[in-house]
Amino acid sequence: MKIATSAYPIDWLDSWQAYADKITSWVNTAAEQGADLLVFPEYGAMELASLGGKEVAADLEGGLRAVADRIPAVDELHEELSQRHRIHILAASAPVWDGGLRPVNRARFFGPNGKLGHQDKQIMTRFERDPWNVVSGGPLVLFDTALGKIGILICYDCEFPLLARALVDAGAEILLAPSCTEAMTGYSRVRIGAMARALENQCVTVHSPTVGDAPWCPPVDTNTGAAAIYGPPDTGFPATGVIAQGEFNKPGWTYAAIDLDTIREVRADGGVLNHAHWVEQLPRVKTVTRA
Repeated sequence: MKIATSAYPIDWLDSWQAYADKITSWVNTAAEQGADLLVFPEYGAMELASLGGKEVAADLEGGLRAVADRIPAVDELHEELSQRHRIHILAASAPVWDGGLRPVNRARFFGPNGKLGHQDKQIMTRFERDPWNVVSGGPLVLFDTALGKIGILICYDCEFPLLARALVDAGAEILLAPSCTEAMTGYSRVRIGAMARALENQCVTVHSPTVGDAPWCPPVDTNTGAAAIYGPPDTGFPATGVIAQGEFNKPGWTYAAIDLDTIREVRADGGVLNHAHWVEQLPRVKTVTRA
């Protein structure tokens, strides 16, 4: 398959049509390049807060609700594009109220036959906890698709190896890591996490960040990163583990062709067998007390 992962800018939008035109153009570009799987970043949908006007976009609570109100229409657009091009799309995550008092951070996944489901972020960052009060949502989901078995770890979740391992134990061969990070430190944490998850699980990880400045929307006012696709630095993969990487802080798609057989082969007969040897991590700790 061919994967396209985005470095996606948060833009001011003057109308719903401007948003629809932007997403359609991005999807058309990747589809024309033969991409089978498109990945958009965490909180990329926050640009929809601009449709509520400057005061709404600048207000933490107002922006959340303005974006959440648009998600049914956003999903309808992504579903139509997925079906038109016969591709899979992970839409940019967004705040969604799903019966609770507070919103979850939800990424919705679409395929050629319609919406496949969604993945909620599991572990909230400090900003999401306070002052934003975005909460953890539903469980991890394994998507068994025509492209293979795919899991999603939204931003901070990618920094926790047991979340990734739960998906891999369920069968995941590809992990998608949409992110939204303000500074180089945050971007580096997610990038290092994505590379580590690929190493530990001998799988492919796909990192999609937001990029650029949006001073009118405080939660996503500054965005730093580079889109990339990683694998284990082992048999059948680049020695660096970097399959493809886009230019830093430059909007656009980064592409790579992935063969699931390569993942299966490295797990079965790689230079090391991290995937198989994971279970050997026993808690064997000895405490030595010195007088």
